[in-house]
Amino acid sequence: MNTLIGRSTTALALCIASAAGAQAEDFNLDALIEAARAEPPLAVFDSTGKITTMAENFSAKYGVEAVGQKVKAHAQLEMMAREAQAGNVQGDVSIISDAPAAIAELLPNGFAVSWVPPDLADVIVPGYRDPLVVVTMANVWTYNTELYDSCPVSNLWEMTQSEWRGKVAMQDPLNKSVYTDWFNQMQTYGDDALAEAYKEFFGQEIDRSSRSATEQWVAMLAANAPLLGGSDSNAAEAVGAPGQSEGFMGLMSSAKYRDNADSDFKLGLCADIKPWIGFTNAGVGLIAAGSDSPNAAKLFIHYVMTAEGIAPQADDGKRSANTQVDLPADEPSGIGAVWDRLLTYEMASAADDYETRQDWQDFWRVHYDR
Repeated sequence: MNTLIGRSTTALALCIASAAGAQAEDFNLDALIEAARAEPPLAVFDSTGKITTMAENFSAKYGVEAVGQKVKAHAQLEMMAREAQAGNVQGDVSIISDAPAAIAELLPNGFAVSWVPPDLADVIVPGYRDPLVVVTMANVWTYNTELYDSCPVSNLWEMTQSEWRGKVAMQDPLNKSVYTDWFNQMQTYGDDALAEAYKEFFGQEIDRSSRSATEQWVAMLAANAPLLGGSDSNAAEAVGAPGQSEGFMGLMSSAKYRDNADSDFKLGLCADIKPWIGFTNAGVGLIAAGSDSPNAAKLFIHYVMTAEGIAPQADDGKRSANTQVDLPADEPSGIGAVWDRLLTYEMASAADDYETRQDWQDFWRVHYDR
């Protein structure tokens, strides 16, 4: 029997993530498909409704019954933990957009495991294999194309100035951990770039003797009374609704650009803001440790790591961690052409991002001016 087929869910944990010990030539996809077809139906979750289509496509391709359900990341985390503790696993696979929490809460406690398809390991982005990142999502600075011929902002520091007071729409960092993770990633990996952007905008060096450039930018943005909402839809409407007379800048998922067709919005990508046009966060693919369909779960993970499997999310500008999978040319935001201008998520500091969330929330709360 193939070494990757028929393992117990306890032994499944031994083939977690890094594919260093698993060779592609030992992997037999046909054997995995056969084993998956003998298992109970699969339940898969993601924070996007596209998971329903992905599960339907998977079932049609492999003859393995799967049901996809949209569940917010925090609910997925709670569900996987409680089901594992109760020994009553109902959800088999979760694609969780809150990578730091998944790493901190699920993996160390043995509630879930990560598996990298051995035949795809070499084409997965280094650093996104342990645990496996299925997809990264772009959160981008956006303007109203009906009001402006081009993006009215060219430097992040501009949005800390009086001209944009009350006119930057985004989600509330107190309720959106992706934002506090972004702050921490900026400070960890991009503080020098942000300091350089400060010099370019203000014409002088920034004093970082007591506070990082990131802390100063976050404090100044918070003090400039940004318009905070509970979802990217709120930001998209504030920025892109047609017929406006006063422009907003907005930060939102590239997925919202489908509203240009669906709702006649006027969302335009700010493709030249320095030092970054936005940031990414990572969605990790995890298998419930107590799944009674471990082979079907692995087959689904394999499927979503292919161009065919991830296609419904790629249509929203979400990028596979498989380097051989590109975004479609007609993706509405156009983010694929300028992906290298994003602050891309680094998994190496995910644990630190998680640990500092409360610190960044407190920092934002102190400086936010309603």
